[in-house]
Amino acid sequence: MSPFLFTLAQLAVLAYALVGGVFLAFSDFIMRALSVTSGHGGAEAMQAINREVFRWVFMTLFLGLAALSLALVVYAMLTLTGPTATLIAAAGLVYLVGCFGVTVVFNVPMNEALAGMDLSHDATRAYWTGTYLPRWTFWNTVRTIACGLAAGLLLFGLTSLSQARFA
Repeated sequence: MSPFLFTLAQLAVLAYALVGGVFLAFSDFIMRALSVTSGHGGAEAMQAINREVFRWVFMTLFLGLAALSLALVVYAMLTLTGPTATLIAAAGLVYLVGCFGVTVVFNVPMNEALAGMDLSHDATRAYWTGTYLPRWTFWNTVRTIACGLAAGLLLFGLTSLSQARFA
C-alpha cells in the first residue's frame, strides 16, 4: 500500500469513528431528549437539524467516506491478500452498506417525510411519535454500529498490513 493510501486509510479510521460518534449521540440521548419535548417541539427541532446537517463538515466526512470506502474495497480486492484484504474490504463494505446505504434507504426518506409535514397538524405528531422516533432511531443505531465496526475492521486491517510489512 502506498504511503499516501496508508495515511488516507488511517484518517478513514478516525473519520469512521467521528461519524459514528455523531450517530451515537443521536441514538443515545438526542432523540430521547427530542421525544420528551412538548407539543411539536421535537419534530420541529428535528426538521431544523435535518436542514443544518448539509453543512460542509459532516457531509464531506459522510460522502467522502463513501467514496473512500469504495476505493478501499476495490484496492483490497485487487491488490491485497489474506486476512488483511478481508479486513480492509470488510471495513469499506460495512460502511457502504451499514452506514451510507441505511442512510439513503431508511433515514433520508423519513427525514424527507418529516420535512414535508405541517407542525400544526395532529398527523405530524402521530408520525413523529409512532413512526419517526422508533424507526429512525433504530436505523440510526444500525449506522452507529456500522461506523464503529468499520473503524475497528480498518484499524485491524492496517495493523495486519503493518505487521506483515515489518515481519
